[in-house]
Amino acid sequence: MASQVYAGEIRISIKDGQGQMLEDAVVTATPLDSKNIIKPKNNKPVVDQVSKEFLPHVVPVYINSLVSFPNSDNIRHHVYSFSPAKKFELPLYSGTSAAPVLFDKPGIVTLGCNIHDWMLGYIYVSETPYFVRSEKDGKGLIRSLPEGEYVVKVWHPQMIDTEDSTARRIAISDAVAANLEWQLSLKPAFKLPRNAVGKGFGY
Repeated sequence: MASQVYAGEIRISIKDGQGQMLEDAVVTATPLDSKNIIKPKNNKPVVDQVSKEFLPHVVPVYINSLVSFPNSDNIRHHVYSFSPAKKFELPLYSGTSAAPVLFDKPGIVTLGCNIHDWMLGYIYVSETPYFVRSEKDGKGLIRSLPEGEYVVKVWHPQMIDTEDSTARRIAISDAVAANLEWQLSLKPAFKLPRNAVGKGFGY
């Protein structure tokens, strides 16, 4: 059996409608040949809870990943999701006592806290192991792609258009990186105000 050929990289750059670099966009590269899907090793995604916020705000994971939800605050949280891709609850806890959660369906999972209504996070469950989340500078890198053709898409929690509308088909055939840029039109950010719910009760 021939060894797998890892041919190249995709460098991505994401901007918002005003041309500002955009954080927390998820870019996926799906090979047209399913034989080019190589399951990642030692993948242990984490969504932490720090200062009553989910960190990172957006976390892409490969389907069938176990995601840990440590609580680094000195108060308790109650993490939940009602999303069709994954419905679950982690009752009030602190530290690392909550068991990891298996994400076995593709799609977007919206996270909330039953105590702190303003806490909001997202898990993007991908059917391809080739993805990246854009950093504060709007950039990211997808490494070690087997040679072949790919469909590349972008998702962001505030984007107006559909993920499919961003699709591009590219060929990876050598060690030269592909450079791709997108500019996304976004909905206004909406966030509930922080408050002092549960103050004095360990919440």
